[in-house]
Amino acid sequence: MTVLEERQKRISDAIALKEPDRIPITVAGGNYAAVNAGYTLAEVMYDFDKSADAATKFLTTYEPDAASGAGGGRGSIMELIRPKTAAWPGQPGGRVPDNVSQQFIEFVVLQEEDMDFFMEDYTSWLITKGFPAITELLEPLADWDFARYEMNSYSAGFMKMISTPASREMIRTIWKIEDMSAELNKKAAKLNAKFTEMGFPTTMGGQVNVPFDSYSNFYRGTLDTMMDLFDHPEVIKKFIDRNLEYVLENISQAARVNPGKWMFMALHKGMDTFLSDEQYADYYWKYLQKMINHIIDEGMIPFAFCEGKYNTRLKYLTDVPKGKAVFYFEASDPVLVKEYLSGNSCIQGLFPSTMLQYGKKQDVIDEAKRLIDILAPGGGYIFNVGAGTDNAKPENMEALFDTVKTYGKA
Repeated sequence: MTVLEERQKRISDAIALKEPDRIPITVAGGNYAAVNAGYTLAEVMYDFDKSADAATKFLTTYEPDAASGAGGGRGSIMELIRPKTAAWPGQPGGRVPDNVSQQFIEFVVLQEEDMDFFMEDYTSWLITKGFPAITELLEPLADWDFARYEMNSYSAGFMKMISTPASREMIRTIWKIEDMSAELNKKAAKLNAKFTEMGFPTTMGGQVNVPFDSYSNFYRGTLDTMMDLFDHPEVIKKFIDRNLEYVLENISQAARVNPGKWMFMALHKGMDTFLSDEQYADYYWKYLQKMINHIIDEGMIPFAFCEGKYNTRLKYLTDVPKGKAVFYFEASDPVLVKEYLSGNSCIQGLFPSTMLQYGKKQDVIDEAKRLIDILAPGGGYIFNVGAGTDNAKPENMEALFDTVKTYGKA
């Protein structure tokens, strides 16, 4: 059996709720890999080759059981898009220092006065209100008034509308962005193939959002969404019902391209503190469950990142096909997680990332052993940190990997 096959089997056994030869560890290098390789986050943001070099050095140094790829090289594309919802290291005149992660900027895009427009004609709202609100590149779309022009043999009015100087420049820039993205994707695919040759399987095959998270993150913002649960429940329900159709379609498309891979879902607003138990069941879990089942039906592996504390939600997570899903926890009670999910789904995460940055080496060793003692018995466990490893101490990262690979043996 090759090293690649050993690592693949180790992970597959854990997902199938079996006990592998040792606990698999899939800690990703992330920003730590870049800084540890001698680069700033601003450098890798603009240079894919440096990002790839950092990811490669992380793999050869720590030898995790899976490769996470490289996410750099998009800085120039971001400058062309000019998003209003993001700030990143290396951004000209930006507010993010060179060694701080990219930041998401949340604000209300769907205004209260546009609720009827949003409900009645979502497509027109998206083009003329939504897209122009979130990126400077697409601001010319605000003048694309489709209702102004009746359809006829020539459609001259419509063609004139989309041929203004601003629209022409926008379209040319979009084409340029697509070409740049295609080249970046080719580099990423080549890198993943290299990692596979090195003996490191790549697992990720796509990403989708739970409809409620999309509504809250990108349309109404967290605070207004919480009020909408009482003031505009019909708007939320209509959006998430419609959005689910697109999500399921996107899952099917990803499955055709990346069969057998993992489908990532970050459960942003599913944590204990945002929704009541009843609201979670009605607005969140009902849709997440359909997504999980569809991912499995399409031959992929659901990989759900349960952000924040997920203690009160664990009872819902048991209602999925056994041995088919991976739930990745940030800060839940490991004893409760094991109690609910043992014999049901694969558990991942829960090691506190802050300990890698601020803790002592012995603290890292002791906590890793504690989690293994709680979560490993009976199988179904993949070791991972609860969040990013941005500013980890190298000695702590080394201690973490050494402990899992020695203490985590069957």
